[in-house]
Amino acid sequence: TMFTNEKPGGHGERSVAMRGREREALMPAVADLLAEQGIPVRGVGRVVCGAGPGSFTSLRIAGGIAKGIAMAVGVPLVPVSSLALLVASQSPMASGRCLGAIDALRGEHYVALFDVESGDAVSVTPVGPTTLIASTEVERFAADLNARVIGFGGTTSGATEPRARAAALLTKLIDATAPADLAGWEPAYGRLAEAQVKWEAAHGRPMTSA
Repeated sequence: TMFTNEKPGGHGERSVAMRGREREALMPAVADLLAEQGIPVRGVGRVVCGAGPGSFTSLRIAGGIAKGIAMAVGVPLVPVSSLALLVASQSPMASGRCLGAIDALRGEHYVALFDVESGDAVSVTPVGPTTLIASTEVERFAADLNARVIGFGGTTSGATEPRARAAALLTKLIDATAPADLAGWEPAYGRLAEAQVKWEAAHGRPMTSA
């Protein structure tokens, strides 16, 4: 899980492993990064959070923390597609049509198509919806669309995971995205958590939140 915050002339990033219960790692990383950048919490102008699809647990943790910061500071929370962040994370950045692909497990990938313009002003523009397809079909799907695959293994290359710093290259997309309703927004998980699937199968009814 990563957090990025910008100031004129640069940006910073932290990456922490969300494993174990011995200590909280993400919030201290956020505090350290703000201190490094010389920005008080009240100086944050907006919070940008990966909107999914992706890992249920990671998205839920990141979304909860992002909402907490936005609510506490009183600033907008702007959700941005994790696939857009993935495409903007490629290095080197190259213009053209890209298919972002994130592993959905169970032999499937989430994919979405984007047009990328590199140069002094990078632009990543979505040109299609997020789709769930068989992993074996990702490369053929991209070839049919004349697109490079970003984030998929095998015989392709490119960024393998979305990075927080990529948000700095998505300003146009972020500016064009309406802020989330903090009371009701949740990331687009793509599919139910495995634990919920098993619970509903065992009980024969949907799980509802309290």
